[in-house]
Amino acid sequence: MKACSFFKPSGFPSISRSTFPHSRTELIVPQKVFFLRAKHAESGIDGSVSLRLVSPSLLAAEKEEAKAVLTLFLKKQGLSNAVAARTINKSDPFIDHLVSRLHSVHKARYLVGRELTTLEIRDALIPYLETLLEEYEAILVDVVENFPNPPVKEKLEESVHKQPITENSIALVSSSSIPSLDSKKLKALARITDLSPTSKLPSHIIYLLELGMEFNAIKEVIRKFPAFAYYSLDGKIKPVVEFLLDLGVPKEDIPTILSKRPQLCGISLTENLIPTMKFLEELGVDKKQWAKVIYRFPPLLTYSRQKLQATVDFLYEMGLSSDNVSKVLTRCPNIISYSVEEKLRPTANYFRSLGVNVTLLLYRAPQTFGLSIEGNLKPVTEFFLEKGYSLEDVAIMVARYGALYTFSLPDNLMLKWEFFLTTFYPKTELVKFPQYFGYSLEDRIKRRYEIMRKCEVKVLLNQMLSTSEDDFHVLLKKKMQKKANV
Repeated sequence: MKACSFFKPSGFPSISRSTFPHSRTELIVPQKVFFLRAKHAESGIDGSVSLRLVSPSLLAAEKEEAKAVLTLFLKKQGLSNAVAARTINKSDPFIDHLVSRLHSVHKARYLVGRELTTLEIRDALIPYLETLLEEYEAILVDVVENFPNPPVKEKLEESVHKQPITENSIALVSSSSIPSLDSKKLKALARITDLSPTSKLPSHIIYLLELGMEFNAIKEVIRKFPAFAYYSLDGKIKPVVEFLLDLGVPKEDIPTILSKRPQLCGISLTENLIPTMKFLEELGVDKKQWAKVIYRFPPLLTYSRQKLQATVDFLYEMGLSSDNVSKVLTRCPNIISYSVEEKLRPTANYFRSLGVNVTLLLYRAPQTFGLSIEGNLKPVTEFFLEKGYSLEDVAIMVARYGALYTFSLPDNLMLKWEFFLTTFYPKTELVKFPQYFGYSLEDRIKRRYEIMRKCEVKVLLNQMLSTSEDDFHVLLKKKMQKKANV
């Protein structure tokens, strides 16, 4: 879509130009030039993620999320349900623009196939909508409904004094005129750092310090999520902390959870967190394990029910039983964060092409499905093929040790392979016992191999590594006695 630009009244900060293509036509109105570009950068220009890389189902879901955020925002500005709904029905291009903004802001997440939570979508869009509100105020609805075209000229003229325009007065509004996120962060941080001698820290900050949260950790949370600085103690912080404690979360784990997901304190317990928990319990999460589950993956409770259900449906589709689905969600809750169509299914198809039992792998090592096919999985497969193993060998190794692909190629597999070549074990021993790659090279593998070598006896690779320290020495002693009796 061709872009357009127009002069806008003084004091109106411009929308970030990185979201839009560069071609434009101009409409002159008093005082400054403002650019509204195409509704989304489908080509991925300026670092945005191409919408063609996002599955249609995910795109549709994100549009619905964007509509919900915009509806709520409009209603908070005083619009009735009917007026807000009517505006949404006229705003498809603007909704597309909001979705494109999500892809630009969270580019890294999309590149690894991770979907955004409902809360992350809100956090990305609400500040932007607030900026537009500051910019357009009474004519915001017109901006939304007419996007990407400029608001009606007459309405703009009503809000400014008519002044003559000269060529020299025409200038682009720089991004610095936007109330920047950095300034919001600085204001938020100032609430806890720029205090006079007689001032006190906000009550919720004192509460978190008493809870054991480090001051620097609190500052880091506020840098990432400025709204946290304004949360009330009794209205937001304390209820969530007490809720977590009631679930059995150890007090010392609370600071870690809040550092990972401070947005939890901004979610309603009765309307969101508790209903989501009940829904997850119905899907199979062990309610006795909530403390461990939340500690492992605090964002779990911020995902929409649609997203949660989609992941569980996929697990059943892959052949997992209800008991095993429950165990996977409990042991590896972050599997929920991965897109079914962009991440989980392609990974399942890849392992299936190797002859791997995908159902078994999902149950034993669900974390493997969060890895990049091109960046992690294929290089590991090629590594073993280059060392002389067949695809059948690789499939057997994965079946016996699902975590095999989770290890770093340069920092783990290569180093342990190089040492393995110095031992007397044949390559087939690794097919029988791929768990070799899961043991510490210095503390276990080299040390025990050296002890065994000095004893001048041989034991199987799995016997050397998997036995306890006492059993290992008992085994060596028996081997030495047997050798002496020969």
